Amino acid sequence: MSQALRTQMPVGKRQPHRYLLLDVFTDTPFAGNPLAVFPDAADLDGDAMKRIAKELNLSETVFITDRQQIDNVSIRIFTPGGEIPFAGHPTVGTACLLRALGWHDGERPLLLREGVGDVPIRFMGNRARLTTAMPLKITESPLTIEMAAESLGLPTSAIASRPVAASCGIRYNLIEIADLDSLRQAQVNGARLQAVFPNPADRDLYLYVRQSARQLRTRMFAPSMGIPEDPATGSAAAPLIGYLSRQESFDRTLDWHVIQGVEMDRPSHIYGQVEHGTHGDIIHIEGESVIIGEGTLYL
Repeated sequence: MSQALRTQMPVGKRQPHRYLLLDVFTDTPFAGNPLAVFPDAADLDGDAMKRIAKELNLSETVFITDRQQIDNVSIRIFTPGGEIPFAGHPTVGTACLLRALGWHDGERPLLLREGVGDVPIRFMGNRARLTTAMPLKITESPLTIEMAAESLGLPTSAIASRPVAASCGIRYNLIEIADLDSLRQAQVNGARLQAVFPNPADRDLYLYVRQSARQLRTRMFAPSMGIPEDPATGSAAAPLIGYLSRQESFDRTLDWHVIQGVEMDRPSHIYGQVEHGTHGDIIHIEGESVIIGEGTLYL
């Protein structure tokens, strides 16, 4: 680095903040969904977190604000568009990172305190498994088959069923696509979505194709979060498998495999399970992650 450039960067007067970079819902570097985690962010306020997330421009950035208790850790999650109460890949990635750094033994349960509430984690081999903190909610989507097709630049024959809206903390429009070719060709028409959904928070779309009885291929578009497309979305996979499980009859559990990010050349593997509970179905999401680097920001 030249001396002239050094004089323009007086980093000594700014507070360094270390972050780690992970790929989540994969065990392969440069696949899955990228995630930045700031392990010591107690001194950062929400405005600083928002600016950092926008600077890094990843789908999500996690800030660990309290880890004084090994089994009870507080985090905040930001997209480039702002804070969100819950997301699957930040939750799974943070849990895997805590174990990788030796801050959790991986044996006992872990609780991540997030905006949506307490999210319990258990480790299943190399995978971190979360249990959704919010119950599944399913409502009618304003999208008709014709509107969904128009919003995605597809013929109506490519939409396999009437879309629904579902949430386990974040609301998504679930749109079943007839085949993989149509899934690949889908392109979001932002102007059409804006006309259908005046509220930006309602515009997030989760497209899926049934590849087999328990395997799904998906794509996620979240313009309201500043995410043109996401390579892996646990917060969308959870309501999707919950919704599809309600269409079936089962005694105890149903296991699902959700493959996402193929069209982005970042294949991701999300494993889910829907379990019959006393007070309703319980939805679990699990996956792996790999640390691929680290860096420092000066604030």
